[in-house]
Order: sequence, then structure tokens, then C-alpha cells
Amino acid sequence: MSLRLYNTLTGKLEEFVPIDPPNVSIYTCGVTVYDDSHVGHGRSLIVFDVLRRYLEHLGYRVRFVRNFTDVDDKIINRARQEHTHFMNVANRYIASYYLDVGALHIKPAEVEPRVTEHIPEIIEVIKGLIEKGYAYESEGDVYFSVSAFPEYGKLSKRNTEELEVGARIEPSEKKKNPLDFALWKSAKAGEPAWDSPWGPGRPGWHTECVAMIFKHLGQTIDIHGGGLDLVFPHHENEIAQAEALTGKPFARYWVHNGLVTVGGQKMSKSLGNYVTLKEVYSRYHPDVLRLLVLFTHYRSPLDFSWEKMEETKRAYERLVGALEDLELLKSLPTYEERGTHPLFEKVKEVEESFFHALAEDFNTPQALASVFNLVSELGKVKSKALSQGKVSLQELQAYEFAVSSLRKNLRGVFGLLEDFGTEGQVRKAVERELEAGQVLDENLLDLLVEVRSMVRKERVFHVADFIRDRLKELGIVLEDTPVGTKWRKA
Repeated sequence: MSLRLYNTLTGKLEEFVPIDPPNVSIYTCGVTVYDDSHVGHGRSLIVFDVLRRYLEHLGYRVRFVRNFTDVDDKIINRARQEHTHFMNVANRYIASYYLDVGALHIKPAEVEPRVTEHIPEIIEVIKGLIEKGYAYESEGDVYFSVSAFPEYGKLSKRNTEELEVGARIEPSEKKKNPLDFALWKSAKAGEPAWDSPWGPGRPGWHTECVAMIFKHLGQTIDIHGGGLDLVFPHHENEIAQAEALTGKPFARYWVHNGLVTVGGQKMSKSLGNYVTLKEVYSRYHPDVLRLLVLFTHYRSPLDFSWEKMEETKRAYERLVGALEDLELLKSLPTYEERGTHPLFEKVKEVEESFFHALAEDFNTPQALASVFNLVSELGKVKSKALSQGKVSLQELQAYEFAVSSLRKNLRGVFGLLEDFGTEGQVRKAVERELEAGQVLDENLLDLLVEVRSMVRKERVFHVADFIRDRLKELGIVLEDTPVGTKWRKA
């Protein structure tokens, strides 16, 4: 099955044809690590995770790279506020990021490069641009000369004359042209700096990704992705540098997800209207957020609200309930009936509709519509069986076939209903502890009680209940008291 994607560069839907099939290279711009990730970051992570999963379903071998910006004005400012080293701030929020993406079931990238680990490569890119006449040094700073690259603006569909009308330049400005952007920033007192041919300093934001893509993916990649807010100036500036240096297309397909808004206004830390992923997880299963994102076409804006989360939770519970009802049907008496149950054919139709929707510009809402159409059919089978107090073997087999199809596609392609996120890791760790000792000693019991208290505080109640129930099976009763949880032998 072929895939058509909307290419921001051409403004058209295009058939996806990789450079070196079956290999596919994807780069997405990662987070600047000065605070916890919010729902806007989560949406981009989910969109490109599902795109990657779908490409892998189609048989492609995907090499996925997503970076960390670990030196930046915002990180430096946070470090000053906390009276600590900038790298302490970066490391803390990278660790926080990994917890967030683990809960969302985001597949790890093959490479997750950090800016501070690629300073030599960044300097080489800048040196090359200076040598070719596309950049210039000015009092320790280095700038890209926009006027030297005639195609500037081709991604964002802006021309330099229009941009110059709105630009302003201060008398002390070192740039020759107000549109020129920094490739290297000279060191300021108290800021991190690295040696360079132009003196101590640090990279400009727009150069980082170019250097990391060149190193880890090559000079031309298949897909470059990110949020719509990165089209200009970040991605526009990336194209200018990369193509000025190599003379080759930087990316075949530019794919951008729509923004997350709150009341119609972009969700952002600068506006203070953001909701962190951790806050979402304190109220809902992470899968609910993933489902909310997939209910909206990736190129459309997504207006976030707790009301929408509540609606999506109900849809998620309906989906999970349909899968869990298989065990209920298996508990009923069975009987034989003739013929093949029509649900078998319905499952095949739904699968065809599901993948057809994804093949046409990755239409996840339409794909989900087919899923919930099948859920409705499963509800009819369940209602009939419960009303009769029995289920035919043909109905049971068809229901099991449908559940298998849903699990395969919802897990494999949409990343839903998986068990390897933060909660899954806790669950597996508890299982290992329980299996490790046939006789539970007091230290192990105290540890399990502590783990349960931790996940209860995070409101992950189904994991807390899992620990309680497994211990009960082993003859240990937990009692929650005003002064904490106590254990006793039954």
C-alpha cells in the first residue's frame, strides 16, 4: 500500500518515495530542556511516533533521530535562578522528559543527540558556510547572509522583501542585514562557551539541527518533521544553511503537525497557558492523551481542554471495555450455529478502511472512526449474548478474531494499550520482586508498600491495586491508615 503525505515545501499531497528503500530517515526537532514537557510537545511526539510505526508496518526500516537542545538562553536563565550549572538543569529535564515519553509509549529514537556533544560538527558547518560566502564573522559573532541564498523563504512561502518591511535593526546590531541570523554567538560573562576560530562562544539555535542531521543521517533525508511553529524561522533557516553548503535538497518531505491551543491561543510556556504531561498523567491514563491527539488530523489545530479529555476518556473506556468483554463472553455457555458469522467480514472491511485512511495523508481520525464502528458491532454481539445468557461458538470465534485485529493495530500502529511505559515498568518490576522470593521477607514487603504509596500519590491507582491484589494472593493484606499503609499476614 502506498502512502501520500502533505509536503509543506510544495504545498501538495505527494506519494511517499524514500531515497533508499526500504530504508527511511526521519529527523524531528526535540525539546529545549529547561522545564517539563507540555501537551504541545506531547502532540508532536505522538504524531511522529505513529507515523514511524505506520512506516514500519509498511515494511520500511526507519532510522529515527530526535535531538535535545541542552544549551540555550532559557536553560542558562533557569540555571542562574537556581544558582546551579546549566548542565544540571539540562540533565534534570532530560531525565524528566524520558519519564514523560515512557508513559506515552513513544518508541525511542535510534539516536538522541545533544547539542553540547556536537560542537565540533557545528563549527565545521559554520566554517564551510563562511568559506562559500554564505556567512560572515562580526566581532566574534557569525551570521548567515540571507541575501546570499536566493531561495530563502521557499518553505514558509515568504519573500525577503516582505520580511524586511517588518524587520527592525538596532544601531548596535552587528548584522549586515536585519534578516541575517546567528550561527555562532560570542561569549558573554558567566555563560557557557566553547573555543572556536571566531573566539569563545556557543552555537546559534538554527545551526544545531543541520550539523546533527549531517552527522547521523546524511546530507539529504527523507522526512524532516516538527510543529507548525517551527516552519519559520527555524526550518527555513535550516534549509538555507544545509542547501547553501551542499547544493542538495535537505529533506524530501517536510511534515508539520498543527499546534495545540487553549481557547484558540497557542499553548506555550511563554504565555503561561500550558499543561504539563505530568499534570495530564495525574488525572488520566496517558493513553487518553494519545487517543485525543489521534482523534484530530495531525495538520489541524487541537484545542485542548479538560472537557475534551473527559470525553476522550469515555471513548477510551468504551474501547478497552470492548476488548475486555471477550473474557465475559468466554464465561458464558456456548452452542453451535450454522454458517460463518458476518463479524468476520466486518473485521476485514474495518482493517481495509483503517489502513486506507492512514495511507491518505495519515488520516488517524478516519482510521479511528472505522475502529469505533467495529466496537459498536462488538457491542451488539455482547448484548445479544447477555440477553440470551449464552453465546454461539461462531460469535465467540468472530469476537476473538475482532479483538485480535484491534489489539494488533491499536498497539502496533497507534501505540495504544501497550505495557512498556512507566506504569508497565513498575508493574514488571513488582512482578520480578514477587517472583524472586517464594518467601516474602520484611524488607521486600516494605519496599512494595513504598512503591504502592508512590504510585498512589501519582494517582496511578490501577497499578496500586495490582500490587495490593498480588500481595493478597500471597497471603499479605495491606491496610491503608491515616498514618500510612501497614501490612499483615492474612
